[in-house]
This record gives sequence, structure tokens and C-alpha cells, in this order.
Amino acid sequence: MTPDPVAVAMPDDSRDALRARQQARLAELVDCIRTSNPFQAPRLRDVGPNPSLEEFTSRVPFTTKEDLVRDQDAHPPYGTNLTFPLTRYVRCHQTSGTTGRPLRWLDTAASWSAMVDDWVEVLRAAGVAAGDRVFVAFSFGPFLGFWLGFEAAGRLGCLTLPGGGMNTDLRVRVLAENACNVLCCTPTYALHLAEAWRTGNHADITPPVRTVVVAGEPGGSLASTRHRISEAWNGARVVDHHGMTEVGPVTHGLADHPGALRVLEESYLAEVVDPATGLPSPDGLPGELVLTTLRRTGSPLLRYRTGDLVRPLVADGRLLLEGGILGRTDDMLVIRGVNVYPTAVEEILRAHPGAGEYRVRVDTSRPLPELRVEVEATRAVADRLAECLRHALGLRVPVEPVPAGTLPRFELKARRWVRE
Repeated sequence: MTPDPVAVAMPDDSRDALRARQQARLAELVDCIRTSNPFQAPRLRDVGPNPSLEEFTSRVPFTTKEDLVRDQDAHPPYGTNLTFPLTRYVRCHQTSGTTGRPLRWLDTAASWSAMVDDWVEVLRAAGVAAGDRVFVAFSFGPFLGFWLGFEAAGRLGCLTLPGGGMNTDLRVRVLAENACNVLCCTPTYALHLAEAWRTGNHADITPPVRTVVVAGEPGGSLASTRHRISEAWNGARVVDHHGMTEVGPVTHGLADHPGALRVLEESYLAEVVDPATGLPSPDGLPGELVLTTLRRTGSPLLRYRTGDLVRPLVADGRLLLEGGILGRTDDMLVIRGVNVYPTAVEEILRAHPGAGEYRVRVDTSRPLPELRVEVEATRAVADRLAECLRHALGLRVPVEPVPAGTLPRFELKARRWVRE
């Protein structure tokens, strides 16, 4: 039986101890890459050999994805952000390319092992333990997270089954025949897989899944999406996680603070800045998450602007992201003067039990963009959703019902927002 998830509480004074450990790791990182990493060395010219955290964050420039793209374009195929000779690297992954050109990313054995350790913490926080049976329902491509989650489950002592190369019906069969009690996938695919279970050959069998670890999309930190997934899997616990190929596994959900993500601060120095000014975001206000990798020395990132919008909160000595990933700096739309984030729309649509899959069409052909929602639902449900959107957003958003099963399902990151 899967144990309860770990509620990690820290005494207030341990935050100072954590910052001291972060500074020690930062000093080791700076010492390691200052002379050996051609990409990072110029960024460190204004800091000393043992910079304080404050000195580092005030003097080292931001790194952007555009910086990395230019570097890899100028020095193909891997760029110059390499601390060691190429023969030291054992893993190659790449970003999904959803926000532009994919990036290739190399890791040494030590950097890879450190990230597997971080994913072990993700699983432990979800209550996963040795003896559990973990099904990783991803097509194992070049992206980072699937591989880390798979290896972490094995390191934790779980029986781990890969779901690559399978269609949805076969994955349902593997889940059933192996009595897997832990499922790892995107929030969207968790719902799709549950739907396939209910309508397929195993409909008369109670699903064995008791814990669903979701990643790849922000939905796992939305109460309505979590509830929808839990209900679809017969009351399973749903735990969110987020990370990026460029930086690694960054956060995990918490038992004692649902709807928030805890930053793995032993591995990351995290900042939250105003996206427009780059200055620290005022306490309690959303801002852009900026990360420095403290243990991924083979291909490190210093003050990397992730593009993720978050609301920081320090509670019991832990840095939490309230509400998870609120959106992306490039996702926000201004519709008739109102800031609209995809997560806000999803929260409303997932909260209604009669709403199925959905798609949002963004009409950019007019001087002012307009939204239109398609949802698998009845006309009555669609009208109710339109009213909910009007009340929540202060906008009139047409909602059109479409027959069940007509909208696309996604195994990886869902692309529900379509610009026209």
C-alpha cells in the first residue's frame, strides 16, 4: 500500500542553514566553471571566488533561452555551455521546442545522478515507496523528465514499467495486468487514460492506481483539475511536479499545502523577478521564476529566466510557489484590457463535471484579439460555462458545444490554445 505523502516541515531557523548550504554549493560551482566553461566564464567576471548570494544575484546577468539558442547556432551541435571535455558527457536530451527552436542538453554522470536524486524526492513527497509499481506513461523521446522519473522510481526500489511505444489501449492493459498503483504522465493524459479504462475491456475492473504524479503542464496544481483526475481514477491521490530540460526537476507538490509546489532548494537558487524590470518581485506578487542550477555543473545555468510565472511564499522555512505555475510570460493574453492566463480558463472549465475536453481559439485577425471556447458538452453546460467565464474574467467568451470525442487528446504537452 502506498503510504501517505511526506509532509516536510522545517524549523524557521533552518532557512539560514539552507542559505549557507546554497552559498557553499554556489562557491563550488563558480570555482568549477570560471575557467573551464566558455559560455559561463564571461558572466562571472564581476563576482569574486566566493560570492555571497546577494552579490551573485546583483552582479551576474540573466541567462535567457535566446542566449542559449544563439550559442548553439554559433557552435553546433551543443554550444559552449560545457564545463568538461565532451568525452565526460553520457546523456543527451533536448527541449520540446514549444516556444521555439529545440535546445540540445548534455549531462555528465554526476549531474545526471544528482537530478535522479531530485526526482526521488518528487516521488517520496507523493508517498511513493519501495515495493510500489510505477507505470511511466510517456513515449520515451528526447525530453528529460520521463527518463529521470523512470530511473528515480527504480532507485527508490519500485517495480518500474515503461510505457513508451504503446498506444493507449495497450497502456490500459499493462496497468491492469501488472496492478500498477502509481501512474506518471501529463494531467491531460491522466484524464484520457482514465477515459479509455472506463470505455474499454477493463471497465468492470477497479483501477489499481492510487497515486498519480503529473508533470509537463500546469494543471496538476489547479484544484479543479486535480479533483477531476482523482475522480477519474477512483479517488487516487494527485501530486504535481514541474521541471525543464535545461534545468532539471525543480519542484514537487506537498501533502500539507495542496495547490502549491515546493522548490528543491538544495539543487536550485531561486529568484522571482518582475518580468518587465528584472528587479525582485514585491512580496506576495507574481513574477518570473529565475533559477541557478547548483548541482548540474556539467551544463549549468546561471540566473536562467524560465518564463514561468509564479507567486512565491515562504512557509515553515520552505519556498513554495502558490498555485503552482500560474502561466508563462509569453502565454498571457490581453483580451479587451483584461489579462487572461490559460490556467485561469482551465480552472473554470475543469470545475464543471459536465465539461469534457476543450479547445480555445484565439482570433488575432482583428485589431483586438478575441477568445472562443469549444468544449465537449451539452448546450446547457456550454451556456453555464460561458456565464462562469464572464463572472470570473469580466469578459464575454463564447462557448460552443461539440460532440464527445471530437477534440484531440494529447500524450505530451497539450496544445489547446490555437491562434487563428
